Amino acid sequence: MTKVIENFLEYVKIDTQSSEESTDTPSTPKQHDLAKILVRQLQEMGAEEITYDEERCYVYATVPASAGCEDAPVIGFIAHMDTSPAVTGAGVKPRIVEDYDGKDLVLNEDKQIVMKVADFPELASYQGKRLIVTDGTTLLGADDKAGVAEIMAMAEYLLKHSEISHGKIRIGFTPDEEIGSGADYFDIKLFGADFAYTVDGGRLGELEYENFNAAGAKVVVHGRSVHPGEAKDKMRNAILMAQEFQSMLPAAENPMYTCEYEGFYHLDQLNGTVEEAKAEYIIRDHDRDKFEKKKELFLRVGEFLNRKYGEGTFEIDLKDSYYNMKEIIEKNMHLVVNAKEAMEELGISPVVVPIRGGTDGARLSFMGLPCPNLCTGGANFHGRFEYACADEMEMIVELLVKIAGKAWVQK
Repeated sequence: MTKVIENFLEYVKIDTQSSEESTDTPSTPKQHDLAKILVRQLQEMGAEEITYDEERCYVYATVPASAGCEDAPVIGFIAHMDTSPAVTGAGVKPRIVEDYDGKDLVLNEDKQIVMKVADFPELASYQGKRLIVTDGTTLLGADDKAGVAEIMAMAEYLLKHSEISHGKIRIGFTPDEEIGSGADYFDIKLFGADFAYTVDGGRLGELEYENFNAAGAKVVVHGRSVHPGEAKDKMRNAILMAQEFQSMLPAAENPMYTCEYEGFYHLDQLNGTVEEAKAEYIIRDHDRDKFEKKKELFLRVGEFLNRKYGEGTFEIDLKDSYYNMKEIIEKNMHLVVNAKEAMEELGISPVVVPIRGGTDGARLSFMGLPCPNLCTGGANFHGRFEYACADEMEMIVELLVKIAGKAWVQK
């Protein structure tokens, strides 16, 4: 078993699920469990300048430059340690499916949990490869423990092969990316890289330097509860008014109906009673002008309904989360060129696609660290049908090594 797969199978068994309910960093103390293992492993492999932020749960380390490359720009590789709150990450039981036959894959015979090719047609393209899956009762955690494992394997390989020319390499592992807080306390100055890559994408070959502009909104609807037998002209049902708010947003601009560069309004949560209802939304668009117009419409709907039902009926708290890193990366396109060349030299077909989401790299780019995103070999993130391709993960370690050797080239 290769080092990257050995690492990965160890890391996914550690529950590092983050929590949207917490205001602490890290949002869950258990993320430290993985951080401590990574620190120990970095020490054992001979990495330098290891820093463990024991309060905030960030890990930084260095692979020193090879002889003659000390003056090269410093390149960073970054991945996040937490897993999504969407599905439990406790008790993960990974297994390797050798020589996958391209057919429906039984994850759990007792519970009759089957990953079907009809539901996930891309599975057929993995025929003959090794897939790492769960027992169908948890997520796998490839997002982003695959990235963590690949960066660790790359670092160990370069530390053992001093003949490979590369500049100084900085490594960073973050908490809470899944809840949008991974870059909150990332120490750009301490990290000290000129450029970086997040290793937090999907299938082999994916290379991303565009992501959504993103905002989050909380809507509180104040109603009036009256006995339904005497409710005529008196009751104001907050649940129904919240539904009315949703009905005034463009029906086609729902994530269920959008793809590629199309943005959306996503109603993520709705809870309430007649007296009060609370809704949470995320608003996304790659185009900054369209993004601003989406937010304007969202607020106008609230203003209209407040005129209809009375001022203060709808309270809206809307905040930007992150922006499209394309604005930054376009000024540093050598990062994309180098990554594409490295892929092609390894026989990997680059697939440059926009991220329909965000990464730590989006925020880090606007903090002064240009940071496109690389593939990890994982798929079906945030669910119990998540899997990773072991063959692709091993190729990605080779890719990171290759990119490290090209990092000083600016084109």
